[in-house]
Amino acid sequence: MKTVNQNIQIDGIDKKILRALMADARTPILEIARQVGISGAAIHQRLRKLEKSKLIAGSKFVINPRVLGYTTMAFIGVFLDKAVSNPEAVRQLQKIPEVLECHYTTGNWSIFIKVLCKDNEHLMQVLNQDIQSITGVSRTETFISLDQQIERQIKI
Repeated sequence: MKTVNQNIQIDGIDKKILRALMADARTPILEIARQVGISGAAIHQRLRKLEKSKLIAGSKFVINPRVLGYTTMAFIGVFLDKAVSNPEAVRQLQKIPEVLECHYTTGNWSIFIKVLCKDNEHLMQVLNQDIQSITGVSRTETFISLDQQIERQIKI
């Protein structure tokens, strides 16, 4: 592995390691070592280098929100009265647990957010009581996701 112009170069072994861990982050290192044909210590060393280069941003467990009763996913375009309202609006959005992502965008909206709610009634409550009451928010435009059809990471 070497870095060229801030872009990291990874070799075939790194790619095999990354693919195995992207498929299942709980795959034992020794199992990956057997698949790749190098020692477990070499895998650990490569992973440390990949983490140090910031190519690997971490690992996490993925919770199935449906099991907890969260069935309504929505995307909301947030219109702000002034661009200077952005930092405070984002601070307020961070306090709303249903807000999963927040993006500063070009186009019609100042902010584009992804929210997860238990149902449409819960979504309406979050919109009316939490999001639209934020100082600087002039209005919102909501899109309810009927089904997530693609979910993936960048190809390695």
